[in-house]
Amino acid sequence: MGKRLTQKAIIDTLKREGKTQKEISERIGCSQSAVSRHLSGKSVGRKKCGKKCCTTRRGDRTLRKIVEKDRFQTLGDLQKQWTESGVETSRATVHRRVLLNQKQRQKRLTWATEKQHWTVAQWSKVLFLDESKFCMSFGNQGARVWRKTGEKEMPKCLKSSVKYPQSVMVWGAMSAAGVGQESWQAN
Repeated sequence: MGKRLTQKAIIDTLKREGKTQKEISERIGCSQSAVSRHLSGKSVGRKKCGKKCCTTRRGDRTLRKIVEKDRFQTLGDLQKQWTESGVETSRATVHRRVLLNQKQRQKRLTWATEKQHWTVAQWSKVLFLDESKFCMSFGNQGARVWRKTGEKEMPKCLKSSVKYPQSVMVWGAMSAAGVGQESWQAN
């Protein structure tokens, strides 16, 4: 049923008021079968919708092996090696595959599903914040380290660093009212 959320809400409300499917379909201006599919839940959550995943489990395992060979590779190098192994992907795909594990993906999905039916009024009370640190010396402290949970202290995941490098912290905020003023703090 390709109806808008407001029409679906009206169907639900009319059903609670005791109206028949025929009465609801006449009032909304759609077919009775569309009302029936919505009320029975058959029109919700169709499978195989959306873009097909561009990688396979085998391809993901290949990427993990590439990362484990040298954990200080840049994203571009990882993508190049993964492509050479036969998996055509973008840098964004490589980034998602390396950083997010299944537990993190599940947490994000749970959070999104909980907020799925929030009203505009509820979202207007939300403030999204982010911060970043930019090091001014030593090339931003070298390359990123790709590692799994629990590998923090492994020697192959460590690199020497400068104790107190010159840096700048930047904070930003965003809400329904717009973008907040960024804040800078030099170290």
